[in-house]
Amino acid sequence: MMDEKQPRLWLRTDPFTIGALQVAPHPKLSLHYLKKVGTYAKSKGKVGFPRLTYSVWRHIACNKLNISDDEAQLYYDGFELLSPSPSDERKKRQVLSSGGDADGSQSRLLSVDTLQFLLYLFIQQVHKISLRSSLVAGQEWPLRPRSPELDGRAASPSSASPSKGLDESTYMAFMLSHLTDVLTLLAESDAFSSSATDLYLSKEAVTALSLFIEGAVDKDRNVQSLINIARLQQAHARSGFSKITQAFSFRLFEDWIRANLVPSPFGMAACVMSGQRLNWPTTGGDADTGKRGKVASNASRAPKSHKLIFISQVCKQTLAKSSNTLTSSRIRVHRCHSSYIYLLSPMKSVNIDKCRHSTIVLGPVETTVHMHSCEHVTLICVAGRVSVSSSSFCTLHLLTPLRPLILGGNDTIVLAPYHTHYPQLGDHMTSVGLTAIPNQWDKPFIVGPDHQVDQPVFSLLPPHGFNMFAVPFEMEGTTKEIPGGLPHEYADALSAKQSEIRKFWGMARDSGLDKDQRRQFQELVENKFQIWLNENGLARQLVDLASGSLPKSSVSGSDSQ
Repeated sequence: MMDEKQPRLWLRTDPFTIGALQVAPHPKLSLHYLKKVGTYAKSKGKVGFPRLTYSVWRHIACNKLNISDDEAQLYYDGFELLSPSPSDERKKRQVLSSGGDADGSQSRLLSVDTLQFLLYLFIQQVHKISLRSSLVAGQEWPLRPRSPELDGRAASPSSASPSKGLDESTYMAFMLSHLTDVLTLLAESDAFSSSATDLYLSKEAVTALSLFIEGAVDKDRNVQSLINIARLQQAHARSGFSKITQAFSFRLFEDWIRANLVPSPFGMAACVMSGQRLNWPTTGGDADTGKRGKVASNASRAPKSHKLIFISQVCKQTLAKSSNTLTSSRIRVHRCHSSYIYLLSPMKSVNIDKCRHSTIVLGPVETTVHMHSCEHVTLICVAGRVSVSSSSFCTLHLLTPLRPLILGGNDTIVLAPYHTHYPQLGDHMTSVGLTAIPNQWDKPFIVGPDHQVDQPVFSLLPPHGFNMFAVPFEMEGTTKEIPGGLPHEYADALSAKQSEIRKFWGMARDSGLDKDQRRQFQELVENKFQIWLNENGLARQLVDLASGSLPKSSVSGSDSQ
């Protein structure tokens, strides 16, 4: 058992879940080329190092790496989602991403940490699949390589991953397999060494690595950055830190990382295994028979910045929640089907996996919403970025400042404008730095070969098929309309439908029907409406909502859970 006084290091999952695109990386994002990018950035002076401006990165990407302009911006925007920044910085990013920077003034102001950005580009390799290694190993299907060190650790019950569906073991395997390359990307030659191969890591390099690795020395109670732990007096001998040079020995630092890297105590796997079960109320379906979906959270034991919530197997139910626990959490919605899920609080990130025939309504999400392996899901959200992969027959109603990402394996994805609101929506958007303008819901970026002009994998919802969506809960707040309004063609289509409804009821009123005829007409309309509800799968939700078993505190925000 590891000495309690020894540091425990683990990976921060945000760079992988929020930053790494779930698609094969550009071939030029390899160690060889990224070392050249670092060298070139340093040669550009203050606009390249220690902070890299967007204009310099765009020049490098387009003219040195042969990356398209759109893809260069894609990576830059993705990294900025990882970096906590005040709302004014987010607004600058949104202006740039929406094409509102004709004179380049905003791009000259935007900059990112150069070393951290290089690391971010390198970890795009986490989703790279090696066909050659799979062929040599005789695998029927190509798989991502695993680290022998991690496989050895998996034999220990204390470190085995508790769920095949969680990706943390993949991220740790990647880091262990590529740790030498990661450190090489940051390392510098020791000018005072007799050997040209002697390398060292500066404090700035280890600080950059802190974006991906953190830890603790006090039974995980006080989470610290990697640089702070590595500079502790008791860690100097093992981490290779020299007070004289204020730098780290490459070899000793790498060995120290490998010896102390463990699964995260605040990761999704730990949340599923030992998190607190939340008794969030649900209505309908299996909830009436005592079978509820599983909701677990680590909020009772994790720092506020590490809150996770795992929602799984909500089946034929309506779940609605707005609470302090939900606020600023990272959410995973997993294997839910035939359900209506309302999460009406500002959140950090949301991953939706393997859900079917469901409607999911989200409060504003600061960074990313990613949908994977879903079928017949309607997603309604405001988010920093939205991406979808390996999904089919899904409709996404979006308000997002960045272009939606259509990744690989999709079929029949419909994009539509955001079409709902709830009273606290405006305040929640402000709290995560999102604004109503720009909204790039209709300008998706296609990553991969799936989309063809004659066989598109996505389409825009036609205006005649557009309807508003009402959040059916009472809440306190000031928002009374859709932020930013509707695109004019959709607003016109709604007006035309409302005009037809008024015309219909006017005809009914002026038809001269007697009392019995009016009763028969009313029954006919109600029967037709019921048939429409059943055909569109909406009848059950109305029954669930009418049951009244969802307490007001569940969506008012007054519930502590």
